[in-house]
Amino acid sequence: MATTPNKIVAGQDSQQGFVYLPLIAGWLVPGAGHFLLRKWGRGSLIAISILGMFVLGLLMQGKLYTGAQDILDMLGLVGDLGNGLLFVVSRILGLGADQVQVTTGDYGTKFIVVAGLLNVIAAVDAHNLRTGRKPE
Repeated sequence: MATTPNKIVAGQDSQQGFVYLPLIAGWLVPGAGHFLLRKWGRGSLIAISILGMFVLGLLMQGKLYTGAQDILDMLGLVGDLGNGLLFVVSRILGLGADQVQVTTGDYGTKFIVVAGLLNVIAAVDAHNLRTGRKPE
């Protein structure tokens, strides 16, 4: 009977504060959500993986989607937007091909999209850790 109040207190403690901060920070900057939760190892692995995939995609002359003319472009744009500030900064600096002109460019485009999707999954993981839905 004495353990029940401890579980309730621990559950209430994990719900205090702005629980969406790790989700938003993790989406904007890869690994930042886990860094806020002091998960240094997991955050470092996520940041290195996503940044590495994004940079490799750009080096392979991958395409950054800017508009949605058809359904595949729309899905690619959603994946690219998952990169958060990486996508915004890359568009401002003019990085990323407008048209894929080399064979490796198609692979690079996929690397960039998958990096964005992995970033979204990592941000949701940070949110689940923050809310206590996922055990550490």
